[in-house]
Amino acid sequence: MIATFTALLFAHALADFVLQTGWVHANKRRFGVLLLHGALVLGATQAALGQIAAPGILLLALAHLVIDSIKTYGRFTGPVAFLTDQAAHLVTLAALAFWGPGLWAQGFYAEHLPMPAQALLLHAMALATGVILTCRAGDFAIRELIEAQAKAPRQPGEQPPTQDGLPRGGRTIGYLERLLIFLLVMAGQFSAIGFLVTAKSILRFGTVSNDREATEYVIIGTLASFGWAIALAMATDSLLGGLPPLETFTPMP
Repeated sequence: MIATFTALLFAHALADFVLQTGWVHANKRRFGVLLLHGALVLGATQAALGQIAAPGILLLALAHLVIDSIKTYGRFTGPVAFLTDQAAHLVTLAALAFWGPGLWAQGFYAEHLPMPAQALLLHAMALATGVILTCRAGDFAIRELIEAQAKAPRQPGEQPPTQDGLPRGGRTIGYLERLLIFLLVMAGQFSAIGFLVTAKSILRFGTVSNDREATEYVIIGTLASFGWAIALAMATDSLLGGLPPLETFTPMP
């Protein structure tokens, strides 16, 4: 079951946060574009499991389309909508892994690869999933949170914080900080995260120290970004712990 779930989760991360481009996301209200996204979900799942026509895979792609249709045509936005959407997808992945635990064992990789190679492939999928969800999904989640804060009612005459800086600079910083935290947690270097928090606080202090609202935006974004990365790293570590151990590899003569 854990092998099937790992492959399904990797396919979901790949389809939703790598293969789903900005153009697809922006035009998903067009039914043809929504179907294209569903086809990408189906293809990614087939590739991850090494299965082509298993009924469960087709049902999963259909469920993905239904969930996305509700969010898209219902015009649900914001951090709660994003997290609810992803939670619904996670439930369908877990349900399929529970009801079809043999999908991985019946697929191409299980039939043609020795167990050590399967273990390596599954571990690579789990790590790639962790990185994708930490960096790309984290970018969407933090952006939704910050935009929700920006849309909150303001006092009369109150202006939003300025957005000076390099184009896409904040997004790049977010990617790097979450990736560093992910790697530090996976390496067991929790104390080093404190130094990272301190370094960012010092670097940011001079730019926002005279603007209370901008300071609050930075604090909210930083804490949310760090918390997201730590949670995803710990979840990835738990997933890796449930997979067949890499010690099953036999040394080369």
